[in-house]
Amino acid sequence: MSLAALILLVVKASIFLTVFALGLEATVEDALYVLRRPAMLVRSLLAMNVIMPIVAVALALAFNFTPAVEIALLALALSPVPPLLPKKEFRAGAHSSYTIGLLVAITLLAIAIVPVTVQLIGRIIGRAAYLGPAAVAQLVFVSALLPLAAGIAVGRLAPQLAGKVANPLALVAAILLATGVLPILFTARSEIISLIGNGTIVAIVTFTVIALAVGHLLGGPDPDDRTVLALSVASRHPGIALAIANASFPGNKQVLGAVLLYLIVSAIASMPYMTWRKRIHAA
Repeated sequence: MSLAALILLVVKASIFLTVFALGLEATVEDALYVLRRPAMLVRSLLAMNVIMPIVAVALALAFNFTPAVEIALLALALSPVPPLLPKKEFRAGAHSSYTIGLLVAITLLAIAIVPVTVQLIGRIIGRAAYLGPAAVAQLVFVSALLPLAAGIAVGRLAPQLAGKVANPLALVAAILLATGVLPILFTARSEIISLIGNGTIVAIVTFTVIALAVGHLLGGPDPDDRTVLALSVASRHPGIALAIANASFPGNKQVLGAVLLYLIVSAIASMPYMTWRKRIHAA
């Protein structure tokens, strides 16, 4: 096994363990929370799958970004919730049922929505674009649905065991994630650096701020729900974003750097919002 394959395996294992640990403390009711609330589901889909793709297209058409940045923004705007996001939302005082339920609902619907939206946006910007439902289903099943379902099942069958191992597993997953991500960042450092200074940072910050505002405004009357949707709209699944980019816009090696740069800059740009929501939740 090559070093690159080993690093990728470590990252996948860390994501699986993180979501599995999350499922140990969740319930079936949490997983179905959003699917059983049509109004909440419609608001969430409107924010994530309608408004933000329009924002990404508008930014791509209005500014002269490098192709890698344009592709990355569009791909990220089409991607569902990342499987690691719930931990971040819990730290901001988010509602656990909405957090888990949104992860499940948006991930399931992404199997149908992402391929259609990819083709639609490809026509708008004049690029041939295609990503099949099977490819999306495989990604979201392995990274989110399977480990979450397994965790919920173990938590239901052996609740005492689940309570004991959830936090240790989450810690191991965090260590594995750091071990796997750091080499990836180091390897892609030249692509990341090459994108800095040409308006990319401004574009990412603008996209993130708009995403936070859209999610917050459409989150509903519950303050914690607003936090969940805002952070979910601003944070997207990097694996699916890269799959969209590679399948529909092949040949651009800077896309990985653009997606990684988005993850870094977006996380920093979201910090003031997270701090504010923590204070609101505490109050």
